[in-house]
Amino acid sequence: MSQAPAERAGAAAPPAAPALHRAATAAARIGVVLAKRALMLSVLLAVVFAAIELLPGDAASATSERGESAAGTAARRHLLGLDRPVWERFRDWMTALPTGDLGTSARGERVTGLLAAPFPNTLLLGATAFALTFAAALALGCRAALRPGGKADRIIGFTSGIALALPEFVVSVGLLLVLSLWTGWLPAVTLTAPDGSPASWTMLVMPVLALTVPQAGWNARIVRGALADQAGAPHVIAARLDGLSPRRVLLRHALPGAWPAIATGAATSTGMLLGGAVVVETLFNYPGLGTVLSGAVADRDTPVIAGVVACTGAVISLVLLGADLVRARTLGARP
Repeated sequence: MSQAPAERAGAAAPPAAPALHRAATAAARIGVVLAKRALMLSVLLAVVFAAIELLPGDAASATSERGESAAGTAARRHLLGLDRPVWERFRDWMTALPTGDLGTSARGERVTGLLAAPFPNTLLLGATAFALTFAAALALGCRAALRPGGKADRIIGFTSGIALALPEFVVSVGLLLVLSLWTGWLPAVTLTAPDGSPASWTMLVMPVLALTVPQAGWNARIVRGALADQAGAPHVIAARLDGLSPRRVLLRHALPGAWPAIATGAATSTGMLLGGAVVVETLFNYPGLGTVLSGAVADRDTPVIAGVVACTGAVISLVLLGADLVRARTLGARP
């Protein structure tokens, strides 16, 4: 009789095994996805090294002082390792990458230290624009889908089409004209605080809006399309036949099934936001990776360019992994 509780406890224990198996399987799948993303990033970095090699000139000649002798330039070329085959330089750089070593710039600075200040600034800009993009797209897409073919649907469809067609630099110029030169409401350029960050939050407004407008238009159309696809689902039709309000049908029945498409669209926007940040940061003199990257391209500075690509690629890969997990959780599919 005294062993009955233990026997009951033992009988209840086995169900934990399937849960552990599922967790291990999910972890293995995530590991496979991360390995694939890492391989893709490695290929991209190899392309970066090869592309810079094809450009005219090199880092030694681009950073040489005026009047420097050919012997001095050749000595710097040897010091930077530019007389070695590009595949050897790429191999050495990739070998050091897992340790956090991004190499040395053409001007003798550690690339890790060079990116330490601007990278968080770009992340702040991109994350703020991403959050605003997602919120605006979700609100606009849901509002348009609430009454298909209605006035709001037509207006949102028209304006979102115009917004997604506008390049970031066009939006930036328009914002500069209206909010800075004509009204004086916001500063035209970004001033830097002693710690390297923007001196005021107001200096973030126009760069964030310049990144948000095109992506909000694109994602609003994705949300609208995903909700339209869900409108014909049996459970959504059944909810309408039960007499539920259009808002409740949309939010409680159509929106959950649309999350995979919405999450994938939002995750894809991460790359576009970080890519557009290069242009926007240059226009607004924002202290981010865009300024560093433009100078590195002018200097043919391969380690700096590769370091920027590695940092942004890692962020994009993590966001895409999050979208894969949302899709897997909603659809029960493999990430």
